[in-house]
Amino acid sequence: MPRSRSYDVLESLEKKGFVIMKIGKPIKYLAIPPEEVLERVKKRIRKEAEERVNVVESIKDSDVLNELVALHTQGVEKLDPSELAGALRGREAMYNHLESLIKEAKKSVVIITTPEGIERKIKALGRVLRKAKAKGVEISFITNEGVDEYLQKTIERFGKLKVKENIGSRMVFIDDEHLFFTLTSDEKVHPAHDVGVWVRTPDFVRSLQALISRA
Repeated sequence: MPRSRSYDVLESLEKKGFVIMKIGKPIKYLAIPPEEVLERVKKRIRKEAEERVNVVESIKDSDVLNELVALHTQGVEKLDPSELAGALRGREAMYNHLESLIKEAKKSVVIITTPEGIERKIKALGRVLRKAKAKGVEISFITNEGVDEYLQKTIERFGKLKVKENIGSRMVFIDDEHLFFTLTSDEKVHPAHDVGVWVRTPDFVRSLQALISRA
């Protein structure tokens, strides 16, 4: 590497706080201890993240957001119920959408899945489920046999537990209005390839819930 290029790299490292230029000539640099470098990187990342969050927060009180909300509301009111549906690929995207739905829940959230699925959902959605419960939303879990004592106690902190036979499907009902379900068993698909479907059809949701309750 040419010497001039080496100095360019060292100057870049100096700006990032990884090295210190020593006084005198020829120009020499002193390396920062790795532990301190990590702390400086963490500090810079936190600062950049805070700046981005502040930019997003500033949009909340802007006219732009008010206009988008109005457009979204008017658009939803004009949609045919059959059009209020969508598919999500990847478990992270699915959990993000479930989190949004649970945030808006007013009456109930019913989660149907395997015991392993309950553990994952509590880990991913525990915070929003606690907030929903705190504002009076009834949380229920329906699963098959295999819930150990620790998981049962964990579930009871959020809501009710019902045990039924042969639960293999994964569904979430919200306010007798929204249904979120997956197309495959969680044992047969990689999280990145998992696919979920969301529909908002109150009549169908209520009918399906009634069938499950009687089963």
